[in-house]
Amino acid sequence: MRQNSAREAKALRGNVLVPVKFNALWQAKRQSEWLTGASALYGDSMNILVIHGPNLNLLGKREPDIYGSFTLDDVNERLSALASELGVTVSFFQSNHEGELVEKIQSAMGRYQAIVINPGAYTHTSVALRDAISGSGIPTVETHISNIYKREDFRKHSYISAVAVGQITGFGQDSYLLALRAASGLAAGGAKKR
Repeated sequence: MRQNSAREAKALRGNVLVPVKFNALWQAKRQSEWLTGASALYGDSMNILVIHGPNLNLLGKREPDIYGSFTLDDVNERLSALASELGVTVSFFQSNHEGELVEKIQSAMGRYQAIVINPGAYTHTSVALRDAISGSGIPTVETHISNIYKREDFRKHSYISAVAVGQITGFGQDSYLLALRAASGLAAGGAKKR
């Protein structure tokens, strides 16, 4: 496990909005190919897939002291309203099954310009989700309701972050809204390398 820099360690103490980061794969080839071909493939329509992982169907019932009292329907309603403001189309998918999530990501190729994903517990365990995201070539924003870096040690590692364009964590249901704004920028080709 790598050591955190002093700046990263400071960021881990509060809510985390991890800046958009690009790995070498995105910088070198895939992002430019994706964004160049996206307008020809999709025209002016911007389609974003929002994926909710395991146990998120229990929002409002499961550990409200950590996740809040809002439901998944509440999250989706707020995302739909924001999508209208941003001029994008959103589709929602929730599953408690890893294989179904992998299949949904694979089937998104050629249909969606960006993905927002809260992988839930699969964040910390699923190489399969990581590989599906990487293999799809679709710009993906990882999001979490709670700050995974202020929780148990096993939750502090994300297999997804290495293949996601960025990660937003710790802002409650607003994490989803921030992620949708980021994904909208990616879908519009507005991501800048930093």
